[in-house]
Amino acid sequence: MARNGKLHNVLVVDDSPLMLKLLEKKLGDYRLKVHVAESVETALDILKQIPIDILITDKIMPTIDGLDLVRYVYENHSNTGIIMVTSYASVEGAVEAVKIGADEYLQKPITDEKLFPAVERVIEKINIRKSQSVDNPQQYRELGGIIGQSPAMQKVFRAIRKAADSPATVLITGESGTGKELVARAIHYNSPRKDGPFVSVNCSAIPETLLESELFGAVKGAYTGSTETREGYFAKAEKGSIFLDEISSTSLQMQSKLLRVLQEKEITKVGANTVQKIDIKVIAATNKNLKELVDEGRYREDLYYRLNVLTIDLPPLAARGDDVLLLTHFFAQKFAGEYGKEPPTFTEDALRVLKNYAWPGNVRELDNLVQRLIVMSEKPSIDVADLPQHMRYTLQRTNNATKSLLQVEQEHIKLVLESVNGNKTQAAKILGIDRKTLREKLKKHAII
Repeated sequence: MARNGKLHNVLVVDDSPLMLKLLEKKLGDYRLKVHVAESVETALDILKQIPIDILITDKIMPTIDGLDLVRYVYENHSNTGIIMVTSYASVEGAVEAVKIGADEYLQKPITDEKLFPAVERVIEKINIRKSQSVDNPQQYRELGGIIGQSPAMQKVFRAIRKAADSPATVLITGESGTGKELVARAIHYNSPRKDGPFVSVNCSAIPETLLESELFGAVKGAYTGSTETREGYFAKAEKGSIFLDEISSTSLQMQSKLLRVLQEKEITKVGANTVQKIDIKVIAATNKNLKELVDEGRYREDLYYRLNVLTIDLPPLAARGDDVLLLTHFFAQKFAGEYGKEPPTFTEDALRVLKNYAWPGNVRELDNLVQRLIVMSEKPSIDVADLPQHMRYTLQRTNNATKSLLQVEQEHIKLVLESVNGNKTQAAKILGIDRKTLREKLKKHAII
């Protein structure tokens, strides 16, 4: 089956022409590229010529046994998944096959219900192995520090290039922790303005009473404490780009002033009587749905359309498939280098847990997790038991459907805090709220 644009090669080995024909038809219909061999000798020749992703072999074969082929492939083709097939299934036979390298063990007759789930599981395993391969540490696509090879991220990369080539305003949307500032930087540094300044402003981090002077500047004496005339962020971004993060947090009054800046390409310092022309590219970002805010009367419709000329929607990490594995490998290499350690390997089981986790904090949460694992781990390998408790399998005593919303929120906040060792700043980022809101929730739920 095609994964990340790749068609997987499958080698089927069986001394029965009828079985070969049956599996060739089934797997071909499943959009796999199928190669067949009636003997182990023929299979070895094919393995020398073609990179095989999945081997499906009968156990009982003439001259050379199927188990010998499994052992050979396991020891010489580490990125090939293996499915053993037999007419005489037994626990002992299955254990033996797995011990020497088989990923799956199927008994004839082979039904679709047995075959295709096994193929999917093997594909997932080989993707994990390839992500861990020291021979291919750079098998990922990268643009401006953003890593990903999933179709969703390839779409983002194409949008970044288009946005970089255009002078139009860009709106970046996506959940907290998906990397909106990285996208903004990638747009700037791939644009004709790359030699100019890139100025990043978190609008939600600046008190509303100071936001206007911070953005547009102020003249001496404009307000109490204004002892000198100073430039604002817009002026500092001249000939470059300004990134307005959390643009949804601005008041209606500030939105009116931002609209004028976008329309007229000019700013007025607080306390000044003259306007100042500017030449900048504006990139805004939000984790809120601005259209919904417009419909609720909390955001100016005219500003929304001014911002929403070109839109880049960042997918959540959980929707990026094997990118989780690539990012895990990348962060492990990065932090191991920073802390002077050898990068650990991750077991297949650990990587499977990471891939299937929901990642409410997205890439930021994964970055934080891998950094902590590198700091805390004293072993060369990371296994499931080394991961935070909330990622591991647990037996639920009660179903969340029987709990109040208050209880569910309380438990989730506790889990997130535990995952970041009590770091409230990190917890707030993962939860998608500010520190003040988190403090209020901690007080409400009596969480210390």
